[in-house]
Amino acid sequence: MSDAPLFNDLAQGPDGGLAYWIRAKDGVRLRAALWPKGAKGCVVLLPGRTEYIEKYGMAATEFGARGYGVAVLDWRGQGLSDRIAPNPMLGHVGAFADYQLDLAALLAKLQDLGQPGPFHMVSHSMGGAIGLRALMGAHGFKSAAFSAPMWGLQFAPGMGPAARTLAQTAFTIGQGQRFAPGTGPQTYVLTTDFAENTLTRDPDAFARMKAQASEKPNLTLGGPSLQWLHLALRECRDLAARPSPDIAAFCALGTAEKIVDPAPVHTRMARWPKGRLDLIAQAEHEIMMEIPPTRTRFYDAATALFAANS
Repeated sequence: MSDAPLFNDLAQGPDGGLAYWIRAKDGVRLRAALWPKGAKGCVVLLPGRTEYIEKYGMAATEFGARGYGVAVLDWRGQGLSDRIAPNPMLGHVGAFADYQLDLAALLAKLQDLGQPGPFHMVSHSMGGAIGLRALMGAHGFKSAAFSAPMWGLQFAPGMGPAARTLAQTAFTIGQGQRFAPGTGPQTYVLTTDFAENTLTRDPDAFARMKAQASEKPNLTLGGPSLQWLHLALRECRDLAARPSPDIAAFCALGTAEKIVDPAPVHTRMARWPKGRLDLIAQAEHEIMMEIPPTRTRFYDAATALFAANS
């Protein structure tokens, strides 16, 4: 039985989805969801910063139509999982390694539920950093698909060094629970018009994001904390120094990407023996919520990878 809310009408996910409260090893309560139907296996979907389960309902529909169940969670500090900072709109984490505890709790829940595999990872943005770290250790995934992975962060011209210094200083002196410069408690999609957005070229997808945020504001999140920024940058540097894992991987990146830094993605995929990079002309950050040809290209390529590595 489900014991956590899942707003499936809002998510537009497939029938049969259920949500659960789970506990990470350190006691943080998390919300996880599973759309279980899928004869070919199960996708473990790792969202980005600010995101929540319902945002991926249509992704679950796409994977479901291709024969895969989908499991997804709200990371600590966002969605309906426990918020970490006193200001619930602040994107904050105590340590980047804490996200590994969240992923471990999700995988343990899938085992408890008896969800059949094989299991394949799909990750977006911040989830791409969390997922890559997990793949560098012991894991049970057969393959991995990345959407605009956060293996580096993009800053406005000339702002990178100052932002890094400010974030490190704030972390060192115990002032990390402050919003990063240029951000605040507002949710991006509610304060940005479609014409100015840097997420998608699809007006319907952007309208859906805005409608979800308006209807369920308690799912949303504002800007990152200075501590999150410092820890994310440190995690990206550490990941970059490590070899690629021995697993088949596919990565999609738009040529109009403005959120994550494309350079580390190119570098990583160029030295991933079992990896392939797909550059999608003019696509922006939300590959799975881009215009229909782009998102279809991603779902087809990801499931082809899964089929070849099951």
